[in-house]
Amino acid sequence: MFSLNNKTAFITGSGSGIGKSIAITFAKQGAHICIVDLDSTGANQVALEIIENGGSASVHICNIADQDAVKTVVAEIITAKGYIDILVNNAGVAHVGNIENTQVADMDRLFSINVKGVFNCMQAVIESMKQRGGVIVNLASVAATLGISERFAYSMTKGAVVSMTLSVAKDYIKSGIRCNCISPGRVHTPFVDGFIAKNYPGNEAEMFEKLSKTQPIGRMGQPNEIASLALYLCSDEASFVTGCDYPIDGGYTKLNS
Repeated sequence: MFSLNNKTAFITGSGSGIGKSIAITFAKQGAHICIVDLDSTGANQVALEIIENGGSASVHICNIADQDAVKTVVAEIITAKGYIDILVNNAGVAHVGNIENTQVADMDRLFSINVKGVFNCMQAVIESMKQRGGVIVNLASVAATLGISERFAYSMTKGAVVSMTLSVAKDYIKSGIRCNCISPGRVHTPFVDGFIAKNYPGNEAEMFEKLSKTQPIGRMGQPNEIASLALYLCSDEASFVTGCDYPIDGGYTKLNS
């Protein structure tokens, strides 16, 4: 089950965090992984790990906010592999702030990556996928549908990701293209550790515990747990699933009161 043999997967932000876990998980299931990231060091390390464990991977350094760059990378992959079967839009940036202390530059930066970047990647692969079908999974967030304090701009971008997911699922269902999104709660990644260290020096352990307990299940999610859901959605076992937003949040959206 969940075989991705002979599939080519284009995964953005796969040089670290959740994207890295998705890349490694998909490689274990037989996919060729196109590691798309701005961080060449991280991207190459992930590719090396995949290859050393018998998998197949290639590195593509790309700024997803640059439409021409995305089109170039997609064209290169299609030339080399013939087809892109799977697109996972994982790359994104966060921001802490309410409407008063969010600057125009903050909005522009988040929009260019979290919204335009997802648009650029989906638009670049869609024509190829129309030939024989394909799967798209976008990483949204529980912030897309819940009011989370100090996440004004970030929530805006993730709401857009959910909307784009539904639109693409509707428009291309007859082309055999499935499109879903995943909305994680708080996941323990290097970003979380960096955020705590920067904003709560000397109180890291206390803040980690506090943030962990915001999920009713009592802990943060792990990247491999998000990767497992992404694997299901990109596999043939999910062939009847499209146009859905999947919360994976330790009960945060339904059990908090």
